[in-house]
Amino acid sequence: MKTTMIAGIILVVIGVISLGYQGISYTTRSKGVDVGPVHISREEHKTIPLPPILGGFALAGGILLMIAGGKRGT
Repeated sequence: MKTTMIAGIILVVIGVISLGYQGISYTTRSKGVDVGPVHISREEHKTIPLPPILGGFALAGGILLMIAGGKRGT
């Protein structure tokens, strides 16, 4: 397979995944109170939003690369 075709497929997959998930979430832990034998920690759930336009651009770019790779290869 040509490099442009592989890059196009990867971009299409990334675009579909980013349109489906809408964001990346993760958890952080911070130490709240640490007095003698008592340890209190706090968990925070954070989300990095992925705008749908980003997934759309990745999907469109991947399709264009696949079309360009297919025409060049024949």
